[in-house]
Amino acid sequence: MRDLQWSKGEKQIAQRAFRQALAREADEIVQRVRRQAAAITELEDAWRLEDYLREVRKELAQKYDYRYSVLLYVFANLIEEGWLSLDELAGLGEDKLTPLTQMLAIRQRLARENNAEGEAGRL
Repeated sequence: MRDLQWSKGEKQIAQRAFRQALAREADEIVQRVRRQAAAITELEDAWRLEDYLREVRKELAQKYDYRYSVLLYVFANLIEEGWLSLDELAGLGEDKLTPLTQMLAIRQRLARENNAEGEAGRL
């Protein structure tokens, strides 16, 4: 997937989807931070909020990697996490959508298998 060629239109679609996913997640983070900040009653609470912000910033920097060589993996992760939908990538070529949908199908199958194994182990 590192050798995929992205047309100008595909780059625009990808960039729009990427920004929308980031905006959604950022909105949720801001809401969570507001709730946590409102609940601060002592200094230790403020330090916990600082730790949370540092961790989230690190996670976002790793997750939102806009290099075309890894973008399909990024999109797969964002779809799995619910920040993006496959519909928002409509217009990408089949050379991108096919491996992306295959990747998602494999991940879903593995998740189902892991869940089944976990349930069998609890019996």
